[in-house]
Amino acid sequence: MAIARKETIKTSKTPMPWALVTGAGGFIGHHLVSYLKANGYRVRGVDIKRPEYGESDADEFLVLDLREAANCLAATSRMNVVYHLAADMGGIGYITGSHAEISRNNSLMNIHMLDAARQERVDSFLFSSSACVYRHDLQTSPDVTPLREEDAWPAEPEEGYGLEKLYMEKLCQYYREDYGLATRVVRFHNVYGPQGTYDGGREKAPAAMCRKVARAYSGDQITVWGDGKQTRSFMYVDDCVEGIYRIMQSGFVRPLNLGTDELVSVDELAKIVIDISGKALNLTHDRTKPQGVRGRNSDNTLLRRVLQWEPSTPLRKGLIPTYSWIASQVSQEKSRQPDFAGATAAVG
Repeated sequence: MAIARKETIKTSKTPMPWALVTGAGGFIGHHLVSYLKANGYRVRGVDIKRPEYGESDADEFLVLDLREAANCLAATSRMNVVYHLAADMGGIGYITGSHAEISRNNSLMNIHMLDAARQERVDSFLFSSSACVYRHDLQTSPDVTPLREEDAWPAEPEEGYGLEKLYMEKLCQYYREDYGLATRVVRFHNVYGPQGTYDGGREKAPAAMCRKVARAYSGDQITVWGDGKQTRSFMYVDDCVEGIYRIMQSGFVRPLNLGTDELVSVDELAKIVIDISGKALNLTHDRTKPQGVRGRNSDNTLLRRVLQWEPSTPLRKGLIPTYSWIASQVSQEKSRQPDFAGATAAVG
């Protein structure tokens, strides 16, 4: 029965290829759907929820819980390529406090999606990994040496989220070697941009900083988690989705970094956002909050060699539309709540 069903599916594929984007209700997935549509694909988006900030451009959008194997098979049916972005994830506060939940949810989704891609014989499968796979001993100083792909081994990843990502990278390798499934692995380095989560505990540092500044009034203080000296590189979402697409097309099967090498401290990030806002604000620090590793930056040497391309949007340039969008969301909040408090009460 399975073989007959598969033969029927194969003959029903149209000349215009179908792409599946899991996590299409989330930030990167929502943008990737639009990018793929603009590049000639028919797109099926799948997520446990619909996009929060606007309608999806997907031809089909299925609301499914991908922790269930049957739902993964339904999602993957008739697809040519799979971009597997679905994940339980969030900012540093969430990923350091939810190891069991994150590991369970993501492991179930990842294994079921990978095996569904094998059963449905898709042409290629891309897995969205993370810079959290990298060894802690290489990230103990703000002046970190940029991380190369081979630096993930010997392994000492971020607990929970980083560990399950690294395990899935190996599963992609095993499915390629044992079953012939064409896999790609991309390691994201801190993606930001409009239409991303900016409140509620799952937001990343650029969105959190934009929210705090947008909610503040001149003269207020905004709180930075940690001492503000921890360093990161940040990638604008338009560069991210183009990079994902290029990696899928490349045929390169080993993990690839996808990020910028423009290293800034968290204090510097805050000052850029404050400058964009035009407000006079002061920084204060809460050293009791989680701050993650001391320094992390992407080495793009291999990415440049494989793709003849790398993300190019400077941080300040990308933060301008990001701040503008988050400020508009905050303005709508304030219009609904006339007595809205300033950022001195804001959380991470």
